[in-house]
Amino acid sequence: MKILDQNIINLLHDGVAIPAHPLALTAERKLDEKRQRGLTRYYLACQTGGIAVGVHSTQFEIRDKEVGLFEPVLRMAMEEINQANISRPFAKIAGVVGPTDQALKEAELAVEIGYDLALLSAGGLGDWSEKKLIQRAEQVAEIIPLFGFYLQPSAGGRLLSFDFWKDFAEIPNVHAIKMAPFNRYQSLDVVRAVLSSSRYKEIALYTGNDDNIVADLLTTYRMPIEGEIREKEIVGGLLGHWAVWTKKAVAMLETVKGVKKTNQANWSELLTLGIQVTDVNAAIFDPHHQFHGCIPGIHEILRRQGLLEGRWCLNPNEELSPGQMEEIDRVYAYYPDLNDDEFVKENLAAFLK
Repeated sequence: MKILDQNIINLLHDGVAIPAHPLALTAERKLDEKRQRGLTRYYLACQTGGIAVGVHSTQFEIRDKEVGLFEPVLRMAMEEINQANISRPFAKIAGVVGPTDQALKEAELAVEIGYDLALLSAGGLGDWSEKKLIQRAEQVAEIIPLFGFYLQPSAGGRLLSFDFWKDFAEIPNVHAIKMAPFNRYQSLDVVRAVLSSSRYKEIALYTGNDDNIVADLLTTYRMPIEGEIREKEIVGGLLGHWAVWTKKAVAMLETVKGVKKTNQANWSELLTLGIQVTDVNAAIFDPHHQFHGCIPGIHEILRRQGLLEGRWCLNPNEELSPGQMEEIDRVYAYYPDLNDDEFVKENLAAFLK
């Protein structure tokens, strides 16, 4: 069993910005290695606290036999991290999916390559019982520390109960949970379940709710559990939304953390900022078409900045939805302070060297 380094544990509990790494493709839908590595360099230069590779934003199809990109993209990101020689703690997270046999093999590969944690998804396992999902998680946790993942159904996830998350939180090698149901009630189930577990102080909560980022980060959950008042905050984010305009996302998280420590800021202004971020997310993630254009939306921002050559996905049917390009144009015009285009422009040659 891989034991998580205490520096990474401290980092996760302090709260960091972790982008979900996209996949760079050529027009022929083959891996664009230069730009794949360039994206990793971009995230490192943005001073993110970690990176998540092989996750939904990296496209689950990388695991298909005819594609065969799961291992290459994991290795490329790790090579760039190692070459950067960063002195600060940095959380390296690999996406792990599929039935138990597949999940165990992916976990073993992640450990071999040098990843710290597995972001374990129940995507595609909608017919499994929650008991069977817990047994799967326990087996994967015997190999690698876990970062739980509540993936919304529209992106391939499934609904999971309070009891599931309470049982999940009791697994000794679970260190964090990403909540991404895009639903306040279901997010609350996770927080209450963690607070009700014996390990509630050992698990860091992260938002994956791209529609509610700032409000999630500002909120303290406080509940009476077993005769005591227990509190939990969502300390950071692991987000597909933070795969774009990442420099500004890192700065925003630091602003929120500073406000929470000092309690000296205009909270209404932060809530207004939160709605602006949600408006941007609506344009990029395409909720009006059940998130069909989510990954192409991410790619379009990166294409405009020059980090990607095009919006191509492994699935040729994944493209922007009708009207989505115009929505992206709109939020660019509405909220110019939220993009990091100048930072990317100044450093693009170094990212794509």
